[in-house]
Amino acid sequence: MKKNKFITSTIILIIGSIITKLINMVIRIGISRTIGTTGMGVYMLVVPTFSLFISLSQMGLPVAISKLVSEKRSNNRNLIFSATFTIMAFNIVLLGFIFLSASLIANKLLHDPRTYRSIISMALVLPFISISSILRGYYFGKQKMIPHVCSNVIEDIVRMFVIFIGLPISYKYGIEYAISFIILSNIVSETVSIMTLLAFAPKKLKIKKEEIKPDYTNIKNIFKIGIPTTGSRLISSVGACLEPIILTSVLLSNGYSNDFIVAEYGIINGYILPILLMPSFFTAAISSSLIPVISEAFVNKRFKYVKHKLKQAIILSLICGIPFTIFVIVFSNQSLNFLYNTTVGSNYLKLIAPFFLTYYIQTPLSAFLQAIGHSTIAMIDNLIGISLKLILIFVLGYFNIGLFNLIIALISNILIVTILHYLNIRKSFKVAS
Repeated sequence: MKKNKFITSTIILIIGSIITKLINMVIRIGISRTIGTTGMGVYMLVVPTFSLFISLSQMGLPVAISKLVSEKRSNNRNLIFSATFTIMAFNIVLLGFIFLSASLIANKLLHDPRTYRSIISMALVLPFISISSILRGYYFGKQKMIPHVCSNVIEDIVRMFVIFIGLPISYKYGIEYAISFIILSNIVSETVSIMTLLAFAPKKLKIKKEEIKPDYTNIKNIFKIGIPTTGSRLISSVGACLEPIILTSVLLSNGYSNDFIVAEYGIINGYILPILLMPSFFTAAISSSLIPVISEAFVNKRFKYVKHKLKQAIILSLICGIPFTIFVIVFSNQSLNFLYNTTVGSNYLKLIAPFFLTYYIQTPLSAFLQAIGHSTIAMIDNLIGISLKLILIFVLGYFNIGLFNLIIALISNILIVTILHYLNIRKSFKVAS
């Protein structure tokens, strides 16, 4: 039965991810057709900042809790309460920072005052996302995927209805209000998600007073795993946050108009990358299932089993990624027209698609490094990739090739991080043997 846990968990997550991916596709199509290309451009300017704040607010807790629960080293109830206390204390500090720096971020960093209300809205959403991430981490550690899948599906359905009803109304007041509404819709959907996850808790759960009190050992273990994981995600988020800032600054200084930059950036990040990231639901499902399985096996020194699961994860990722890549290259115009009622950006799509095959195996490789306690190594690999990406965006920005500087930088980042992950995993097997 244990041997089938990984496959079973992966299948459950894939089914749930397909459903949520379809719902999110409908949401994205609705958003893009309501707020238009300009609105999508402004929206994609704030998305990297939102991702950065989400990474900060979570502090790597989903991975840390999943790993600790799977290793069965502590009282799970106290672990959850310790994590909740820690994360909420940090979120209070983060909220204050966002409120104080929102004007600076909008006007000086993103160069667009219309993003101010969206940044303020992010602060209100973060505590809800943090709490749901703690609960998800617990269920992942227990290898119980049904609660996660159900909460995700219900959350996205609720968000879809909230956006479809409220977005057209908020858009009447301007783009900035519409984008702020999109972000605030997460409060309703995350609240519903939290309630759904709690509904799966044991009905006769007894909690002792000493379990509510934060435990120093649990907090220390959480930080030991969570900080490198957060560091890795933080590097990605900081890189994504700096990306539009550097891109906009260098292209403006070279004579490109702000309207052109916003429109093209919106096409790449609002249309092209979401299409290429569609198989990520598959690789994310594999990675989420991989962490608790590998953590438990690695602690028990079952290295042959660990290698087998890694190979299995890579093969499954490629089985999904290869056909999808061929499809989007051959039917690039049709894909864009069907999803977004436009064919702009097909040249970008055809260029990036072949290189995204390596991205599809990068996710399980990263999860594997985290599962065997090498989160710091994954973080360093990520730092190298992001640094290269930002340098290329800046340098190639002076070659007057438009936003192809971003395309080249993106491809380089994907390739270097995947190669480094692979080399470090090979090295870890040699050390373990």
